[in-house]
Amino acid sequence: MSTISDEWNEQDDLFEHHRIKVDSGQSALRVDKFLNNRLHGISRNRIQNAAEAGSIIVNGVPVKSSYRVRPADIISIVLAHPPRDVEIYPDEIPLDIIYEDEHLIVINKKPGMVVHPAYGNYRKTLINALAHYLNPDLKDQPLKVESIRPGLVHRIDKNTSGLIVIAKNESAMTHLANQFFNRTIQRKYISLVWGDFLEDQGTITGNIGRNLKNRKIMQVFPESNYGKHAVTHYSVLERFGFATLLECRLETGRTHQIRIHFSHLGHPLFNDSEYGGNKIIKGNRTTRFRQFIELCFQICPRQALHAKSLGFIHPATSKMEIFDTFLPDDMKLLLEQMRSD
Repeated sequence: MSTISDEWNEQDDLFEHHRIKVDSGQSALRVDKFLNNRLHGISRNRIQNAAEAGSIIVNGVPVKSSYRVRPADIISIVLAHPPRDVEIYPDEIPLDIIYEDEHLIVINKKPGMVVHPAYGNYRKTLINALAHYLNPDLKDQPLKVESIRPGLVHRIDKNTSGLIVIAKNESAMTHLANQFFNRTIQRKYISLVWGDFLEDQGTITGNIGRNLKNRKIMQVFPESNYGKHAVTHYSVLERFGFATLLECRLETGRTHQIRIHFSHLGHPLFNDSEYGGNKIIKGNRTTRFRQFIELCFQICPRQALHAKSLGFIHPATSKMEIFDTFLPDDMKLLLEQMRSD
């Protein structure tokens, strides 16, 4: 029998990876049919889309659907996770659309907006807003998620602002999922963290997994096999003494990666309530300073983190597309306050 191993994306299970070793008695068979026979619940059409996206790798080389498998072949396939079988209610919410074509949409998400409906947030999410945008004639009628095809291949946190790409069809979804899995997506964030840094740039490496005591947050496991490998590169943009403005480049894309990596270093993001950044970490303890920090927290009542730029190979044109945004108003005002006081 062929052996199959599965790997799920740590960031919200948005795509999946299957690795199969072909047994010694396998006859020559098209790889799309071979995979269709072994991956239950995955249609041949999805497998063929994966091949067109370069997401079927045999012995380290991308192959087409017509490739015929051989004994001892090592087959790897990356697939976008299918949409959840849930009902989506359209909500008329303005969206800041940076770019759109027949294949994908790039949106500059506002802070405070959840990306996908889940327990406690079934309405007013980005997907609810997209349901209305793509189906403007419908009012408050629920839609099956597959009928609106919002193809999520990555997410950003509720209180993080910035760029997110949504696929409009299966082919685009598979192409983008493959790029996220292979870490060829270019992502840069702007963050304000507590404390100062000796060097102007650096790299944080540490496995990230669910906190063993609180499953709602993440934890770094620097010397453990637990969690998933994660790497964050950063460079200093501006120093305030008690806080530092950074540009962060993600090499991997784990849940809460920037937030937990800097918290682990003792530099939590400014006003990050989940990872200890919503209290004074650095600076003096005078009444005036405390009042200043409280004012800053009011100006930016969330973690100071913005997904500023996003780059990927366009699924249809095969050209590199890079999108960039300005800082949102709350972070701009926060920085102006820090510079003026």
